[in-house]
Amino acid sequence: MQSEKDHHPIYALDFDGVICDSAIETGITGWKAAQKIWLDMPNANPTKAIIDDFRQIRPFLETGYEAILIVRLLQQGVRVTELSQNFSHQISALIHKEQLNIKQLKQLFGTTRDHWINQYPQEWLEMNPLFVGITQRLETLANSTWYIITTKQKRFVKQILNHYKINIDDQFIYGMEAQQNKQETLLELSARHPNQDIIFIEDRLPTLIHISKNELLNNITLQLVDWGYNTLEDRMNAQQYPIKIITINQFIA
Repeated sequence: MQSEKDHHPIYALDFDGVICDSAIETGITGWKAAQKIWLDMPNANPTKAIIDDFRQIRPFLETGYEAILIVRLLQQGVRVTELSQNFSHQISALIHKEQLNIKQLKQLFGTTRDHWINQYPQEWLEMNPLFVGITQRLETLANSTWYIITTKQKRFVKQILNHYKINIDDQFIYGMEAQQNKQETLLELSARHPNQDIIFIEDRLPTLIHISKNELLNNITLQLVDWGYNTLEDRMNAQQYPIKIITINQFIA
């Protein structure tokens, strides 16, 4: 008897940078939060140029609160090339110069986002578009088993997917609340689906490299998207590992 794995691989997808193009919302939330710290920040929303620059820096962002610092540096005239080449130093220097508290920055970022959602939910959702073609691809997975593995809070994932009429049960979303890293989640899924291939699709190379070094996860196919928040250098470096780079057209197909 032929095993099910021959026909139906299990897809495990990151959310930001794979499904959702959240850079716009993240940049604007960072800007709104920055306005509460620096009184000389413009009252209006960030310009398209600032958001475009923020998108280029987005691959270096690891935690949401850093968006506050990124947009401040961009607003102060720091160039994308300078910030991308020396990201950690620039962020640390701004925190030190302004005597900022990371815990308070995290709280500010979260409350600013929540206030936006509560006041203008439709606007917030529209600033979280899905990448072109993703909606149709996820619809084709509707009758199979697939998962979302993300560091984002599950409630945000659900709100965005519901807006785009993508149905997925809560049990198939591993968000921040799961309190486990992506390796631990993949180990759990591997044990749950021992007879099926699992394909994990992510936009952050460091995450995939860590997973590739875990011998217990050698059975999982790792794919790095070329449409998410990574750099050309990341995609070149990925070739040194058992990581396949895929285009949006390949994923949709």
